[in-house]
Amino acid sequence: MNDMRTVERAVDNTEARITARDVQVWYGEAQAIRDVNIDIPDKAVTAFIGPSGCGKSTFLRTLNRMNDTIPICRVLGTIELEGENIYDKRVDPVQLRAKVGMVFQKPNPFPKSIYDNVAYGPRIHGLTRNRAELDEVVEQSLRKAALWNEVKDRLHAPGTGLSGGQQQRLCIARAVATSPEVLLMDEPCSALDPIATAQVEELIDELRSNFSVVIVTHSMQQAARVSQKTAFFHLGNLVEQGDTSQIFTNPKDPRTEAYITGRIG
Repeated sequence: MNDMRTVERAVDNTEARITARDVQVWYGEAQAIRDVNIDIPDKAVTAFIGPSGCGKSTFLRTLNRMNDTIPICRVLGTIELEGENIYDKRVDPVQLRAKVGMVFQKPNPFPKSIYDNVAYGPRIHGLTRNRAELDEVVEQSLRKAALWNEVKDRLHAPGTGLSGGQQQRLCIARAVATSPEVLLMDEPCSALDPIATAQVEELIDELRSNFSVVIVTHSMQQAARVSQKTAFFHLGNLVEQGDTSQIFTNPKDPRTEAYITGRIG
């Protein structure tokens, strides 16, 4: 019990952007997530790791209410963004997703121009007053996604014409264009080749200076390279969380050690 109190204090001392308490997720009668408690720190990368089907992507999707799109899904517990309960009935999920952006496993640019992909969010949320401001947001977002120099001369070409790695960086530019507080990434490199993966990993490291980043990854090497905090999920439980270096070199739970050493997974 003393250990649990120590963990709670350690978590609470971190400047948290998102706090989750006693979160459960149900799909009909099946429970997918059990009593998850975690703080997501600001200006850091938090990696969720664990075997396939362990609940890491399901939990990630609770952080911007993406599970709302699944009729049989119920989320219990409390998730707060900057102290506000994101599941409060007064919270508009569309507005929430402007604050909590998401990048998916497969690059999914809209069938629009590169410019219109990035401009989409600022337009629908009314974040710019004129074309000059929108131009500035598009340029800055593409710069943050390390894509500007590659596409600045063809902004009106279709986003779907880019390479896989460029498409994923375009999706990142699209996500950051609404100036989110948190950026969620669900296995953002799994469809990319090694060179594009390295570029996106480098980008993730740069993004944490402005955002709280949460990444789900099946690659422990990737988690070790890009994250400062790691949370290990197993069978719907958050087994262990802490500094990435501690989780990988000195895990406290035998299940974490078994996963990291390849005995389970």
